[in-house]
Amino acid sequence: MFISRVSASSRITFKKITQLFATCESPPVPVLFNLLKQRIPVRFLSLPTQRSAAREVKAKMSTNTQYFRFTDYDCLGFDLDNTLARYKVGAMIEMEYNILANYLVDNKGYSAKHLLKPLDHNFIIKGLIVDDENGNLLRISEDGSIIQATHGTKFLSHSEIKFFYPNLRWKATDLFTENPLNTWNGPYAEKMRTLLDYYDIIASLVFARAVDSIDEDNSDIKLYNIWPDLLEALQNMFTREHFQNEKGKYFSEIKNHPEKYYYKCSGHLINWLTSLKASGKKLFLITGSYVDFASHTASHTLGENWRDYFDIVISFAKKPGFFTERRDFIGLDGFQETGPVKLDNLRIGGIYTHGNWTDLKYFLTNHCSVVEPKFLYVGDNLIQDIYAPHVYAGCDTVTVCEELEAEGVYGHEKWHPDEQFLCSTIWGSYFKCKDSGPSNMLLVFQQIIASKTMFI
Repeated sequence: MFISRVSASSRITFKKITQLFATCESPPVPVLFNLLKQRIPVRFLSLPTQRSAAREVKAKMSTNTQYFRFTDYDCLGFDLDNTLARYKVGAMIEMEYNILANYLVDNKGYSAKHLLKPLDHNFIIKGLIVDDENGNLLRISEDGSIIQATHGTKFLSHSEIKFFYPNLRWKATDLFTENPLNTWNGPYAEKMRTLLDYYDIIASLVFARAVDSIDEDNSDIKLYNIWPDLLEALQNMFTREHFQNEKGKYFSEIKNHPEKYYYKCSGHLINWLTSLKASGKKLFLITGSYVDFASHTASHTLGENWRDYFDIVISFAKKPGFFTERRDFIGLDGFQETGPVKLDNLRIGGIYTHGNWTDLKYFLTNHCSVVEPKFLYVGDNLIQDIYAPHVYAGCDTVTVCEELEAEGVYGHEKWHPDEQFLCSTIWGSYFKCKDSGPSNMLLVFQQIIASKTMFI
């Protein structure tokens, strides 16, 4: 997990975390229960810029000690998917690949020879950027320089990268580096895409193999246009109406086999949430999932009475826009949306869709016993759950990051059951780029972590 504070420029690690993980049924979040009444010492460490192995990072930790405590916050918010609700990531990624690949083959005419090959776990890593026009996947440094790239599934040398990007720059990634939301919508959203969580991480391999398919049939192609087809496949897979209408393969598979894709939350987490609420803290849930799927997920992870743990639930929140725009809250009758709900009509114990941070903060502040409450938000997506709430909402944040255990870095033991899906020997560490050409630099997403978060 990562923790952020508004002015933080360092990152932190809890020495006790690995021991606490060992007692939990579905880490990482259940360990938070153990932190409820503790002032946990944390060590600040500088981000290495010239280290070639992740294990060297632990040896370079500073001994400066600070403290963090969840109970110092008055209002605590959580994402659901891959945060409170932990998925069996490997099974989910395999299912997603099969659905997306078959969609492109069956509906868009892509080659089964390339798309329907066995999944290559080693090609997958969070944080890749799609350059649709050139058919490339990129990793960029904190200043926007392109430091790793593939064309299709072929890794490019430094000189080959410069063939596509003469100054190792691209306008789209320069805009992204200035502000990640610059490319979230608008014309550049059609040219590039960041793959930041376990819902879209597998799109990198599907995209790369689609490029290979096109190159084999037409080696003279200059501009690609694969992403619109892949986006259509993603939207078809996650279409919210499919859950209730029993359409599509994604939701039906999870509905029919929840035990294959979800971990049950541990009693530690349930007791921790209950204790926080009983102590007067205001707890809120903000999830991008629509209410029916969110309810299904929460019921199979947190339990049937999951709503009792939160003072208000926001589904289909459409982050990061939830933190930057002023959309109305929409009421619900069961799983059906009714109409806009005015701020004065929001209720403790209510569940809504859409909405916005400004009104939610006002609502929670009015129901809090503290005049100026402190807010904390916990999530897994670096743009939706960290950058946006940190920069636009002034929230402190905690990021759940399973790669910590998968790689065994920053004080964590290497134990993750889906390590093969989260670690890549060809791309290198999620936290730092493998050597590429003359530079060995900090990645842009790790710069977001460094400047916006501290991690445990």
